[in-house]
Amino acid sequence: MHYTLRQLEVFLAAAHTENITRAAEQLSMSQSAASSALKDLEQQFSIQLFDRIGKRLQINELGRALRPQAEALLDQARALEQGFRRHDQVGELNVGATLTIGNYLAVDIMAEFINRHPAAKVQLNVANTAMISQQVLNFDLDIGLIEGELHHPDLEVTRWREDELQIFCSAKHPLATKKNLTDADLLAAQWILREGGSGTRQAFDRAIHELLPELNIRLELQHTEAIKRAVETGLGIGCLSTLSLQTAFDSGRLVPLTAANRDFKRYFYFILHRQKYRSEGILRWLELCKNS
Repeated sequence: MHYTLRQLEVFLAAAHTENITRAAEQLSMSQSAASSALKDLEQQFSIQLFDRIGKRLQINELGRALRPQAEALLDQARALEQGFRRHDQVGELNVGATLTIGNYLAVDIMAEFINRHPAAKVQLNVANTAMISQQVLNFDLDIGLIEGELHHPDLEVTRWREDELQIFCSAKHPLATKKNLTDADLLAAQWILREGGSGTRQAFDRAIHELLPELNIRLELQHTEAIKRAVETGLGIGCLSTLSLQTAFDSGRLVPLTAANRDFKRYFYFILHRQKYRSEGILRWLELCKNS
């Protein structure tokens, strides 16, 4: 074999950081050792994996093509090392979740996962669908739990569970006592919504698509709690997952609204890179999610 796992580690760290010094720091190496390892790898095969732009390393087409294979190989090497030490041990797991899933489902799942596997180290990153999918594509995350529909040739997208959005307003809003909202009501209202790129916004836009050009969107916010608070203070009406609203409905602070003939159902999904090695940790996480 004409390459080493260390060379692959340097290649992948450089692809991630776009800087050999930061790559070396990430791997606890000297800058000269990391630079030599990358140079040797390229010279051994008479290839160039990066375009050098000053001190920045920008991965080129060949580097992008080989990166998934290198990531998968290193994942398998780490799993093999783990297997030598203890065959059933679950190691580190980097999970990404969109905001609704992260705030209302993933934390409980993570707690149960750590309960079952006390030695496991789990990191949870919460962001919108667009960001989580990009991090899975870049191998920064092992698995993503998302709300939005997604199609990408390098991602394996698997339906997980059903969810539904709910329009709502404050208890003092003029629409609070109305049994069914008409299209005229929807157009006359001021809306507080999630930002573009979120799965919640994608589902909302689909359900109300023909009214979108005329919709009065007053605010777009990234966090569900901020939206709920803005609606509660009377700034407008909102639309979020029922998962995030039940406590506020029970307390009477917010009121659910009905828009007949509007389909607000959607699904949550698992996403993994197609070339990502399915480690023991990933398999057990998926199993726990499916049974939760």
